[in-house]
Amino acid sequence: MSATISQILNQADHFQTWLHEQAFPLWQINGFRGQDGGFVETIDLAGSPTNSHRRGRIHPRQIYCFAEAGSRGWSGNWQPLVIEGLQYFDRVYRRSDGFYGALASAEGELVDASFDLYNQAFAILAFCYTAKVYPSLQQEMGERASRMLSSLRQNYAHGHAGFHEAIPARLPLCSNPHMHLFEAALACEEMEGFKQSDWRDLADEIAYLCMSHFIDAETGGLREFFNADWTPYDGEKGRIMEPGHQFEWAWLLARWGERRGNEKALAHSKRLFDIGEAYGICGDRKVAVMSLLDDFSVHDDLARLWPQTEWLKSAIRLAVLSEGQERARYLRSASSAADALNRFLAVPTPGLWRDKMMADGRFIDEAAPASSFYHIVCAIYELEYCLNTLEASAL
Repeated sequence: MSATISQILNQADHFQTWLHEQAFPLWQINGFRGQDGGFVETIDLAGSPTNSHRRGRIHPRQIYCFAEAGSRGWSGNWQPLVIEGLQYFDRVYRRSDGFYGALASAEGELVDASFDLYNQAFAILAFCYTAKVYPSLQQEMGERASRMLSSLRQNYAHGHAGFHEAIPARLPLCSNPHMHLFEAALACEEMEGFKQSDWRDLADEIAYLCMSHFIDAETGGLREFFNADWTPYDGEKGRIMEPGHQFEWAWLLARWGERRGNEKALAHSKRLFDIGEAYGICGDRKVAVMSLLDDFSVHDDLARLWPQTEWLKSAIRLAVLSEGQERARYLRSASSAADALNRFLAVPTPGLWRDKMMADGRFIDEAAPASSFYHIVCAIYELEYCLNTLEASAL
């Protein structure tokens, strides 16, 4: 066994212990207020929940986390967090048109009912993972997901492909919510009780939109903001490329490309990863930074937790899809990403995390955001899955 493989196996074991013995118990007890209180937005670094307003995305993301915990064998009492969490999300955030609002107070008052495509993507993901752990709810969750997709297509569809952010349409159009719709579609197309052909079609639509418009044809980098015709948005904003999203799209395109046997998608995935690794990792801090411009110069050198998880996910997934020295390279990168992530998890109260590292390597002193848990859970379970796959093939 090589030193790199031994190291990443140890890192995976460490993450599993942290997740199941520290993080899930803490967020189950201190991060959830039941059917009448839902999930909290943040927990301070002493372990106490804050009274902050709660973004709509928090609830379906936490539902995903605890549903995955249940499906992966965590022995804690995850069931109420899935069912009561969804009930709270419906009661507080659901609008009369079936979409979900953006922000509510800790007391459960919807203070911003505006539509955000991003939040609807996570609602669909929550429906899918609820169905995954509750087979008796598969048909109901599948129908709810289908109704939302139908409403999205009826009310927000873009004339070419993808979706608008608002009606009447506003600019810029964004790749990021499409990324999470892509993620949700990939989950739904494999779920019993869901109309799988519709979700497969949506996944294909977004994959081709990404490869034809989100990704720059000359550099292979993925942009964030666009004009109405999916050309890059005007000015500096249209030049922004986030390393975390290079990695996250690399992970998604690798999965889609493998399922569809699409070599072009796999090539795009590897190029996105190369850009993220070559230009998006700070040489001094060894962490992924927030954003680049389209010449790959650093635009924002703040380092947040979530890009480290996407670096890890994409590296380990590409290791599975490669061989020999190429696989060894991805495994080394995955181990480096695990080191980067672990730095954000080193806090006085185990099971919490830091969110932002400044250019000098110091962390901003602030409460741990619940929204990060989705990224962490997905990365740790992806690492476990991919290492099991590699071990089955004798690495």
